[in-house]
Amino acid sequence: MDHVTSSEPAHKMPWLVANSLKVYYCYSTCAGKSSDLKNEDCKGKDGPVVCFGEMLIDFVPTVGGVSLAEAPAFKKAAGGAPANVAVGISRLGGSSAFIGKVGADEFGYMLADILKKNNVETSGIKFDPNARTALAFVTLRADGEREFLFFRNPSADMLLQESELDTDLIKKAKIFHYGSISLIDEPCKSAHLAAMKIAKDSGCILSYDPNLRLALWPSAEAARNGIKSIWDQADVIKISEDEISFLTGGDDPYDDNVVLEKLFHPNLKLLIVTEGSEGCRYYAKKFKGRVAGVKVKAVDTTGAGDAFVSGIIYSLASDQSLFQNEERLRKALYFANVCGAITVTERGAIPALPTKEAVLQFAAT
Repeated sequence: MDHVTSSEPAHKMPWLVANSLKVYYCYSTCAGKSSDLKNEDCKGKDGPVVCFGEMLIDFVPTVGGVSLAEAPAFKKAAGGAPANVAVGISRLGGSSAFIGKVGADEFGYMLADILKKNNVETSGIKFDPNARTALAFVTLRADGEREFLFFRNPSADMLLQESELDTDLIKKAKIFHYGSISLIDEPCKSAHLAAMKIAKDSGCILSYDPNLRLALWPSAEAARNGIKSIWDQADVIKISEDEISFLTGGDDPYDDNVVLEKLFHPNLKLLIVTEGSEGCRYYAKKFKGRVAGVKVKAVDTTGAGDAFVSGIIYSLASDQSLFQNEERLRKALYFANVCGAITVTERGAIPALPTKEAVLQFAAT
């Protein structure tokens, strides 16, 4: 049985329901289980989601459990969290678009083509003839640590200018989703802030996944300050346990009081903490809780977090009652958990992102 960390008294703890594939939590306040997914529970039809930020080429070792130096060879794959999320939403049947910049090179054209083939709107992509598409070498070592090596000196994604923004596309968005990597360097930082303002003024829901990549920032302090600089503008934030520790200076990421006092701000509608295979916690204005993860045999964890984000944003795009309706939110988070679980059963991020049919079929087993 999984270990449960909670500050709640025993009489308020959820009971556990388990079978061979999944473990999930049911609260007595919920009518039905979070895992009872039906097609109508996850419509995702209304309103496009516009994802802003980096798109790059990931090079991953052809064998697992080795350091970058030990890898005998590498395989290229499309990467960049915002781009992954855009594809994930489209794969689920939603409407998505991507805004960002790549090099006017073979890799840049390849990435744009992958988005098009996955039915992501690409009118917001710019091609820079004077800068290369970003490259990242990434591996999961035998000790479980991820290792990154980035090539950005500068790369095209860092050079997107405010004047190059597709403002009409942003104004049409139901949800505007972004990370923090686009805040590291100018002119992309100014373009990011301008895009957020356009989205906010247009009534978009602002969705933020910091996606900390410490190696890209000048220092840990710069990363912490940069990530927090736009924190209070988001309506929805997704963070990991490690990111809680980083942002709070080492506080306990499992302590609800830490999350609520240091990270939940007055403008926030929903804060989600992902815990990998253990599932996620959620904090809204009127309730909080936990939806446990789906147990699968992991082959490659790359893209699992982006698949989860795709799943929850896909649901939010058509159903904003999730902010007030705990039962529906729990179903949506379970749906997102299944999206992440399916993704880790295959190699690569974008190739492994599931369709809605695959998610519903998995949840029904």
